[in-house]
Amino acid sequence: MNETRKPILLLTELFLPTKGGTAVWFDEVYRRIGGNEIHIVTADVPGAQEHDRAHPNSVHRLDLRRYAWVRPESLIMYVKFFLTALKLSLQYRFAAVHAGRVLPEGLAGWLAARIRGLPILIYAHGEEITTWRQSGKFRAMRFAYRHADKIIANSEFTRNELMKLGVRDGAISLISPGVDLDRFRPQLPFADLTERIGLAPGQKLILSVGRLSRRKGFDQVIRSIPRLLARGLDVRYAIIGIGDDFEYLYELAQQCGVADRVHLLGHVTMNDLPRWYNACDVFAMPNRDIDGDTEGFGMVYLEAAACGKTALCGRAGGTGAAVIDGVTGYRVDGDSLDDVSQTLARLLVDQPAAGLAKNAYRRARDEYGWHKVAEKTTALDL
Repeated sequence: MNETRKPILLLTELFLPTKGGTAVWFDEVYRRIGGNEIHIVTADVPGAQEHDRAHPNSVHRLDLRRYAWVRPESLIMYVKFFLTALKLSLQYRFAAVHAGRVLPEGLAGWLAARIRGLPILIYAHGEEITTWRQSGKFRAMRFAYRHADKIIANSEFTRNELMKLGVRDGAISLISPGVDLDRFRPQLPFADLTERIGLAPGQKLILSVGRLSRRKGFDQVIRSIPRLLARGLDVRYAIIGIGDDFEYLYELAQQCGVADRVHLLGHVTMNDLPRWYNACDVFAMPNRDIDGDTEGFGMVYLEAAACGKTALCGRAGGTGAAVIDGVTGYRVDGDSLDDVSQTLARLLVDQPAAGLAKNAYRRARDEYGWHKVAEKTTALDL
């Protein structure tokens, strides 16, 4: 969809082939908004040249490494984003500057946009607002958000956090990320995947996908497994993702006596990921707030829904935009092991779970295709 073909400059460190939902979001949306008149300034990462070769947008790669001897470590990133944005805005007649995050992209983009007399749009994801509390960083974040012409918030939770910073409500547009409905769909083959982890006939599979960090609540699912076994539920648990908590989760599974039932799969291929969603009986990420670090939305819940699976999520953060409690899945207190384990058991044995999965699938298909997200982004008044 590129009817209007507005020339746009997007600054974002996170862009494919970098891993993560935010990188996927920007790649999927801006390729639908337009062609080579959309300029993306992003990080040079392994695999970038191959990825960019067939990309419809004009992609400019920068060395965005941080240096420990520089204070702040991201200072060089600010300078590179600003100078590149200014240079490109002198070469091309952009209608607007978009920034994938408030820092460093938003602040650097704001300065370049103001010099060139252009409007600036900044994306807000939620967790940056609740975790960035260093005084200088917090002030810079608040300044950039307050002076942006438009902010895209990924959930009502994020909108509310922005308003606590003094951002005027009229500047905020609510646009959640989406899902690739061609990749993530039901009825994909998965027998080879379940064979790989030794899933026996009749065994149930719980799946989690995400960075291995404490706020995701994967440890609570591991602690729930002995309780599920005591209920007579023969379960296995697969976790896709990498992160600092790998050793912690591995050791916890051993301590709980369920190491043979917990499978830390690390990265999986793009083709295998939707097949893993198809293989599971329940998707679970009972996120919680850890010292302000929380989930702003949760694209993985939409991926599971698009594959026809219901989900268990935590009540913290903005996950209520991705999972409607009692309609497409269940929201629980991620700090409560009783709540997590009982709700998992309910999803694994209760007949209503099938109805929740159908609702989740219909909602993902009707409301969250990337073409819908691109249409909402294009329609913003900037």
